[in-house]
Amino acid sequence: MEKQKIIDVLYFCAAQCTHCYDACHLEKEMDMSRCMMDDQDCADICRLTGQLFERNSDNTDIFLRLCQEMCERCAEECDKHPQMEHCKKCAEACRKCAAMCNEQRLVH
Repeated sequence: MEKQKIIDVLYFCAAQCTHCYDACHLEKEMDMSRCMMDDQDCADICRLTGQLFERNSDNTDIFLRLCQEMCERCAEECDKHPQMEHCKKCAEACRKCAAMCNEQRLVH
């Protein structure tokens, strides 16, 4: 996969996680605090991994592993809220990003 496409997947996932966080914050019917925490952590890790990838950091592999794990965790949490469209979209983006991180770790 070309470098820019990898970076785009990472930043798209970060954006979906941020959107999910914002939507969960407005939720009044149920406690979404766990989902919100995972959303924030995942968005941060995806953004940082994208930045490391952009500058060809020697630490990229470490963060690809962490990003994969965080994306999987966030997707699992969002799956607990299938009635919420923002959680579905976030989980989908996280799974795609986790798969891409795993693929890139195998290539590096």
